[in-house]
Formats: sequence, C-alpha cells, structure tokens
Amino acid sequence: MVGRVAKHTPVETSTYLTELLGSQVLLKCENLQRTGSYKIRGAYYMMSKLSADERARGVVAASAGNHAQGVAFAARELGVKSTIFMPLGVALPKLQATRDYGAHVVLGGATVDEPLRAAAAFARDTGAVFVPPFDHPDVVTGQAALGLDILDDVPDVETVIVPIGGGGLIAGVAAAVKQRARGEGRDIRVIGVQAENAASYPVSLSAGIPTEIAIGSTIADGIAVSKPGVLNFEIVKDLVDDVITVSDDDTARAILVLLERSKLVVEPAGAVGVAAILSGAVQALGADLGRTVVILSGGNIDPLLMQRVVAAGLEISDRYLNLRLMLPDRPGQLARTSELIAAANANVVEVLHTRSGHGLEINQVELQVSVETRGPDHKAEVVRILREAGYDPIVD
Repeated sequence: MVGRVAKHTPVETSTYLTELLGSQVLLKCENLQRTGSYKIRGAYYMMSKLSADERARGVVAASAGNHAQGVAFAARELGVKSTIFMPLGVALPKLQATRDYGAHVVLGGATVDEPLRAAAAFARDTGAVFVPPFDHPDVVTGQAALGLDILDDVPDVETVIVPIGGGGLIAGVAAAVKQRARGEGRDIRVIGVQAENAASYPVSLSAGIPTEIAIGSTIADGIAVSKPGVLNFEIVKDLVDDVITVSDDDTARAILVLLERSKLVVEPAGAVGVAAILSGAVQALGADLGRTVVILSGGNIDPLLMQRVVAAGLEISDRYLNLRLMLPDRPGQLARTSELIAAANANVVEVLHTRSGHGLEINQVELQVSVETRGPDHKAEVVRILREAGYDPIVD
C-alpha cells in the first residue's frame, strides 16, 4: 500500500561513524524520500483507508513542515482536497512545497499550537477528516513500513536508532522490527533519540504516563513535541529499549558530518541519531550494538538555517577561530597579521577593522578576524604564531 507512493530509499554505509561506534553503522536515507521525509508513509496509509464519503469531505492537517508536505502530497495522489494550517513563521521552502503539492494553506499563529486548534475547528465545521501527525493507529502502521524496508535492506540488523518527536515513527519501526525479529528467535535493539530541550519521553517514561513538558529552544523543530502521543507512548514503553537525548551543538555537528562525509543534506530532526553517536551518548549505553542502522528521517532544511548550522558546526568542531587583536594604528599592520595567519596555513574568512571600541587607546585599532582551521591543534598553532610575532590575540 505505502509502496505506491513512498520510494525505497537507499542505505549507505558510514565508515566514519563505524570507526566511532566500533561496529558497522548504516544510514537509512529517508531524507531522500519523496517530500523530503518519512511522513508521507503514515499520511498516505491513513488517507488510503478513508471511505468515499470521507474523501469527498477532504482532509485537514496542521504542521510547520514535513507532515504538511506528506499530507498534501498524499492527498494529491488520492484525489482528495487538502487544507493545511501552518504557523506564520514557517520556512518559505516548506510553505511553497506544500502549496505546490496542491494544498490550500492557511497561515496563522507564532507556533504550531494555534494552527492545530484552527485545524480542529475546521474539521468540526466542515466535516473534513483531521490527519494527525503521529497519534493514530493507521499513521503508526504506515510508518512501520520503514521498519520493514530496513529489514529488507539489512536482514541481520541488530540495532536501529530512531529520532523521536511525538513517537509515530519509532512506534511503527519498533513494532515492525521487533515482531519480525521475535519470529526469527532473536531481538533487535531500538534506541530513540530526542533533542534535550524537547525531551518529553524520558520524563513520561519515568512518570509512567504521557507527560507534557515546556519546550525549550531547539534547532530540531521537527521533533519538538511537548507531549507523547497516547498510542505511541504505550508502544514505546513496551518495545523501545532506550531513549537518549542530544544537544543542539551535537546536532549541528552531525549535520556538518553528514554533509562532508556522506554528502547528505539532513535537517536537524533527522540528524539526531548521528548526533547521538558523535556525542558518545550511544556508546555510553555500554552494550555491543552490532550492525546498526540510523534513520535519517528528513532532509527539509531551510537554506538560511543550513548556513547558520554549518557555521555553528565548524565552530563546535574547532574548525573556526574568532580572534581579536589590538594593533598599533599605522600602515601595514593588517597586511602583516594576514601574512602570519597565511604562514600558519589558515584561511581568513571575515575581517572587521575598527578605530573605536571599549579599551582601545587613541593610537590603537582593533582587528577582529574569523579564520578557518583544521582542528584544535591548528587553532593553537595560529595563536602561537601570532604571539611569537609580538601580538596578544584574544580568542572569542
């Protein structure tokens, strides 16, 4: 059923992550899925089961991105009218893609909460069928198809690492892989990963019931869900072995690693599984994970956010150095510092030269320099060369 619209996305081996984890790591590339994420699977499966009367009434959903595109695309394929409520701040590429798939988009609200209320009211007033992002048995069943794809691609998989927001994806994947593995007399470990500022599952699992939390700032907006789905929580509680969290810094670094090492564009929510390996959170579980598949759940990242994330990832990886130098206000100083930095085989990417600033003497200027480096040792070498030349660089 789901295979009518969902691509069988590739699985790529990551040598870099394999070396870090100590066992083979493979990447399930749902970032290359149609609409750019796995969401099309659950949306299409649920909508394909609607009656003729329900299809005639149309469907409605609320989302800031991936779910909106999944519903809009599935509706187009099924010949169903779709209305999608989205927040005002939605990224332009996601907004335009949703419209291009044929949905009528209604914008309103600063966060997705207001669009959710508006979509529920629209469903009551018009009879349109509300398509939830995760808390529905048909949505979970549709996402389970991804678990079956993984088993087809990697029959001897031993661990699957899955991003978690509301829990629809991990509930479906865990149900699929656990059931198949138990039929074969073995087990497959399932590890969920959340953004640490939007981690409702650890709190809920500790409490034993779905528990709402306050969402903090996170770049992984695709999994920033304040409360687990009721159905999803029960499945996760019964079938998922571990739930761990990662920071935004870990996630930014993961996006950069995927871009550089695997040539894959992945959104923050889709990269948290890789972030969990890079941060050591997976290794800290202390077990031999064996052959591991990491799900890259989506690739719909705004280019402007990508620019900021790559810059942050470079800095976190010690490949970006920001310096301030107080220089005598006389000709040739800028050229001399540039030569010294070049002599260290570092690349200047940005310069700010100013005669006014806190702590500057009348005959001084401040030079702010951003430099690309190859890592912590290279950063230290750049600073050392400047100091040996008589400067006193301040590292920001």
